[in-house]
Amino acid sequence: MTRPPIRIVVADDERMVRTALRAILSAEPDLEVAGEAATGAEAVSVVREVRPDVVLMDVRMPGVDGIRATERILTALSDPPRVVVVTTFENDAYVYDALRAGAAGFLLKRADADTLLGAVRLVARSDTLLFPSAVRTLAAEHARADPAPPPWAARLTGRETEVLRLMAAGLTNAEIAGRLGVGPATAKTHVASVLAKTGARDRTQAVVRAYEAGFMNGR
Repeated sequence: MTRPPIRIVVADDERMVRTALRAILSAEPDLEVAGEAATGAEAVSVVREVRPDVVLMDVRMPGVDGIRATERILTALSDPPRVVVVTTFENDAYVYDALRAGAAGFLLKRADADTLLGAVRLVARSDTLLFPSAVRTLAAEHARADPAPPPWAARLTGRETEVLRLMAAGLTNAEIAGRLGVGPATAKTHVASVLAKTGARDRTQAVVRAYEAGFMNGR
């Protein structure tokens, strides 16, 4: 059975960027650009209307920026799309704010077409995060000054701690199941428990909070 195309919304305040992204994405038979937006507020509106699978979100837009737009999209919809923020610099403070808001990852504007297409397909078809190797550097700049572990750390079981570390390494639920030698349903249950105990809305927030608290450094 043929899968339906991955539906994408492109949000960027530069028309040329939107046009270029549309051209690259629309040339692929399994991808469909369902809408465009020039501002964060417009992005939220378009996403509500067309319900895409993935949003490519510029972080710096006038009015409602990409960070606030991401927050609104992820909190307002019961089944939100995966949001990938697009930025010029990977160490941009906006990137870290986007990750804290729940973005599934980020892409650099200088990325080539193959990287862009691969990223869209990856986040649309799995629970993979696109930034695990970059989180450590970004989080180090925002780490807690207090050396005490966060309250939620004591609530995690040994297995949940292991699962959180694997999540932080970028493993999907299926990969976590394979690594632990358990079934996919069991891995999914462990991930859900980690999210509940860390108070995170999604995998992104759980991973960011773990790094931010220094938990991934062995605390």
